[in-house]
Amino acid sequence: MSKIKIAIVGLGNCASSLIQGIHYYKDKDPAEAIGLMHPTIGGYGPSDIEVVAAWDIDRRKVGKDVAEAIFAKPNCTTVFCPDIPPTGVTVRMGKILDGFSEHMRDYPDERTFLPADAPQPTQAEVVQALKESGAEILMNYLPVGSEEATRFYAECALEAGVAFVNNIPVFIASDPDWARRFEAAGVPIIGDDIKAQLGATITHRTLTDLFAKRGVALTRTYQLNTGGNTDFLNMLNHARLASKKESKTEAVQSVAAERLSDENIHVGPSDYVPWQNDNKVCFLRMEGKLFGDVPMNLELRLSVEDSPNSAGVAIDSIRCAKLALERGLAGVVHAPSSYFCKHPPVQYTDDEAYRMMEAFIADSQGKLHEVSDTGRGEREPAAAAG
Repeated sequence: MSKIKIAIVGLGNCASSLIQGIHYYKDKDPAEAIGLMHPTIGGYGPSDIEVVAAWDIDRRKVGKDVAEAIFAKPNCTTVFCPDIPPTGVTVRMGKILDGFSEHMRDYPDERTFLPADAPQPTQAEVVQALKESGAEILMNYLPVGSEEATRFYAECALEAGVAFVNNIPVFIASDPDWARRFEAAGVPIIGDDIKAQLGATITHRTLTDLFAKRGVALTRTYQLNTGGNTDFLNMLNHARLASKKESKTEAVQSVAAERLSDENIHVGPSDYVPWQNDNKVCFLRMEGKLFGDVPMNLELRLSVEDSPNSAGVAIDSIRCAKLALERGLAGVVHAPSSYFCKHPPVQYTDDEAYRMMEAFIADSQGKLHEVSDTGRGEREPAAAAG
């Protein structure tokens, strides 16, 4: 089968884990491929993905081969596949806009971004590079809060006619105007804000859904997260957090039996702890009432390596975007958006989204698959992918 050609914006920890994974699973027997939700999707394995273009703003990465750049500082994620052969793809200087928060200049070089002193590309130059590289899918890995920069690259994807996978909490797929533009352009989009393979949000959602299904009234909850990567450092600027907090909070609220008042739910990043590096620690508390209004509470501590946790989902998003391209779908691809992302255009329970996702993968025609209501009020019908 042909390769799935992708372009990447932002060669940080998440991109590093993704690219390592492409090579790590290359010679693995699908039956023994631990850590993959789907060893193959539409006949494509992880090693069928090829990076053909990349952009970053850090001077330690710009001008380097992708295989070298993914291990450059300030990246600090686990290296589980160190022997990446040269790709022949040179990292290009990206568009900065609001992709860099000024407060990060106050931290040691090995912990923060060092913007390169190089000409930034125009939209026309990015579009030309996408077309010349043969890229089919553009992966957005910009920092949280990169509203202008994300829209810049979304425009580039539209003009170049490449699918867009929006891994961050800037609302593109879930913005009706943007969704219509992608549909009109005949370009598929998956988003917004990637939901980790087994991270804080999916765990919180699953437990919230469990409370509802078991008749336990959820009265209060919080999710606090700490980490030491550039993502957490970037988010010390609380002005960049509005979309992130909305995305994570809505992911939990959408599966609750009854929505909690704002004062009874807190979901979001908490603090930056440098020595944690790419390890993310989640502290979760849920308070509720059982039979007879008897109170109960649950506390959980979850520790995960943040970026491989993301890559386990991204590698499926890419292959689903490829299926969407092969099927001629346009606009939001709802099944993978709902299953893989925290803030899709339509929220479903994870059980519903899983069934939609499996049906989408299995359906060679990309037809509509209805999903039954779970009895928590009216939902929008399961939309046809695209």
